[in-house]
Amino acid sequence: MKYLNEYRDLEATKRYLQRIRETVTKPWNIMEVCGGQTHGLIKNGIIDLLPEQVRMIHGPGCPVCVTPLTLIDKAIALMEQGVIVCSFGDMIRVPGSKKSLLEAKAEGGDLRILYSPLEAVSIARVNPDREVVFFAVGFETTAPANALSVLQAEKEGLSNYSILVSHVLVPPAMEAILDDEFCTIDAFLGAGNVCAIMGTAEYHPLSKKYKVPVVVTGFEPLDLVQGIYMAVSQLEEKRAVVENQYVRIVKDEGNLAAKKVISRVFEVADRDWRGIGTIPKSGYKLRENYSAFDAELKYGVASIGAKEHSSCIAGEILKGIKKPHQCPEFGKGCDPSNPLGAPMVSSEGACAAYYHFSETL
Repeated sequence: MKYLNEYRDLEATKRYLQRIRETVTKPWNIMEVCGGQTHGLIKNGIIDLLPEQVRMIHGPGCPVCVTPLTLIDKAIALMEQGVIVCSFGDMIRVPGSKKSLLEAKAEGGDLRILYSPLEAVSIARVNPDREVVFFAVGFETTAPANALSVLQAEKEGLSNYSILVSHVLVPPAMEAILDDEFCTIDAFLGAGNVCAIMGTAEYHPLSKKYKVPVVVTGFEPLDLVQGIYMAVSQLEEKRAVVENQYVRIVKDEGNLAAKKVISRVFEVADRDWRGIGTIPKSGYKLRENYSAFDAELKYGVASIGAKEHSSCIAGEILKGIKKPHQCPEFGKGCDPSNPLGAPMVSSEGACAAYYHFSETL
């Protein structure tokens, strides 16, 4: 398959690993931002093949993991009001303060697992006597489709459709990590899926301000080791710029049509991140002229609050301060069948990656 099999080439991957060994002369901490990159590094054993001077730190780039506990409780509250709640499958087992969406469904709630928010619009269309809410979770990557669902519902005059917004943005999270007093990050691997939508322009000011290299990469083994090599080369040469390893997908300007539809429906706002707290201007909310599609306002659940589990250190893991196996509950009080936090059950969660693929337990 073009642009896939060639990036799983074992010999080419080995050659880049050797280049990294030949280039590195001192310890460097590199954070891969996206959870998909984390799983690629661990599942393919790349973490164990890197020289000891290159330490990969896992970032907050798992949208399920950073979705606030309160948003899950709000979605459950909607189900308890008789609303049809639609969600991607990776959200359904994430624990809220008392239960998950799947547990709420088992208690009689109406939960529909979908692949696209436009399917939720169709459900609203064929159920005019029912209220339908799509749980709009994600980074910039999923924002265009969620925005389009609102525009389609508006076009069809569907007053029974709305979205529960939990959209967060990558660059403000990276800046918050760099501002943290415990930060040890020397460089970033940027999330190729996010940059496919937004482009690379947002990262240049961040790289310049903090003097950190940012290398946008894909998710296959060769993508990842090429990106690490590019980051290490910058660090060794005392450079700090934005580079694009993922040129087959990512363009500097991003996807202009997608960015236009995001801007039409959403505006930037402060957002809460699970385990991290509020990051200013780090997410999207619906613009005022689309407030009729805001499920929090429509159903009066905006004031619902909840506290994180006291034993879960997801925040420290998402900020790269600790790794999953350093949590006292990892594999003991917290595992995929009994998770304390989202990183253990999300398909992009660092804890899940370590539990399923790493020998470091």
